[in-house]
Amino acid sequence: MKKRVTGIGGIFFKTEDPKASKDWYKKHLGFDTDDYGSTFWWKDKAGNDCSTQWSPFKKDSEYFEPSKKDFMFNYRVENLKELLDTLKNEGVTIIGEMQEFEYGKFGWILDNDGNKIELWEPVDKAFL
Repeated sequence: MKKRVTGIGGIFFKTEDPKASKDWYKKHLGFDTDDYGSTFWWKDKAGNDCSTQWSPFKKDSEYFEPSKKDFMFNYRVENLKELLDTLKNEGVTIIGEMQEFEYGKFGWILDNDGNKIELWEPVDKAFL
C-alpha cells in the first residue's frame, strides 16, 4: 500500500482576533508571521524543502464546516486523488471536490468524530 499521510501540513484554529494572535505569537514565541500566519520550513529524509503552516482564522470562519470544532488539521499526502478514491471506497465522508492550486492539491474529509480534515498534496517549491 502506498503512503497515505506523510506529515503535518498545517494547524488551523479559530480565534476572536487573528491579528492579535499572530502578534502575540510573533512577540512571545518568535513566529515569523504574515497575513496567513506563519510557515515553518524543514527538510524531509531526502533533503527536500517542506513546509508546515500555522494559521489563526476568524471565529466566524466557515472554512472548518461542517465540523463544529474551532480547529482543523492539515495533513501532507503523496497522491491525493488516489487517496480520496481509496478513502471513499472505505466509507470515509469526502467533503466537496478536490481543488488544485500552484502550491498543491487539496481535499477534505470527516474523521470518525466529525472533525473536518484537510489533505494536502504539496508543491512546496511554490513558496520558495
